[in-house]
Amino acid sequence: MTATETHTFTAEPGGSQILSSRYLPASPEKVFRAFTDPALLAKWWGPRRYETLIEEFEPRRGGCWRFIHKGEDGSEFGFRGVIHELLLNERITQTFEFEGMPGHVVLEQLNLAAEGDGTRVTTVSAFSSVADRDGMVNSGMEGGMTESYDRLEELVQTI
Repeated sequence: MTATETHTFTAEPGGSQILSSRYLPASPEKVFRAFTDPALLAKWWGPRRYETLIEEFEPRRGGCWRFIHKGEDGSEFGFRGVIHELLLNERITQTFEFEGMPGHVVLEQLNLAAEGDGTRVTTVSAFSSVADRDGMVNSGMEGGMTESYDRLEELVQTI
């Protein structure tokens, strides 16, 4: 994959994983900072139509996190997880759970790799079943990720 291939999203039929990749025109250090600094996370995590509130965030192995998307209409959607691995400027492994569907926990591994003048962000999301994975795909996950990464790209160019 080259820097000209900015984004991929793959959910193989019958599989329980989603693989996504995004090229960002910023160093791994800046991208990692945007994923681990709560003030920066709140600026890009999620679709633009929601404000992201960081209720809890401990960027360390064993640290918990909880974010809330708040809509202009007052609606709120909670997300939470636990960080299992945090390698400076390289990798974050964590769980992800949408509180609106408790018990459907995803294990995500985010890898950062220098590529040209920027960083390739590759995420593997492992679901407990094909049905869970398909439910996430059908919920609009790809569009949400794309919009979040668009916002992240805008942000990392300013830090």
